[in-house]
Amino acid sequence: MNWNKLTTAAQIQEIKALSVTKPVLIFKHSTRCSVSSISLDRLMRNWKTADEAKVVPYFLDLIANRSLSNQIEEEFNIPHESPQVIIIRNGQSVYDTSHYGISYPEIMAQV
Repeated sequence: MNWNKLTTAAQIQEIKALSVTKPVLIFKHSTRCSVSSISLDRLMRNWKTADEAKVVPYFLDLIANRSLSNQIEEEFNIPHESPQVIIIRNGQSVYDTSHYGISYPEIMAQV
């Protein structure tokens, strides 16, 4: 899985613009949380190379970039959770889930 690392505030606007042509998936991950690690592992084990034609994946390390999570919360009007998957389409959040609700089939059904 080829993650785009979300590390700057400017990327949030880039994600909004990109989402007009292709949905964007943001995975918010806490490197200190076992549930987050399990959810990330499940997602990555199920990911198929062909999925990259359907959705652009972004990875946000919450420990290193907590302020970006706050910005995402404000920009897309979504409460912060960790782990969390958010799908952005046409500049808006159209789906979000967290913890054990993170399901590869459900995510792909949304894109």
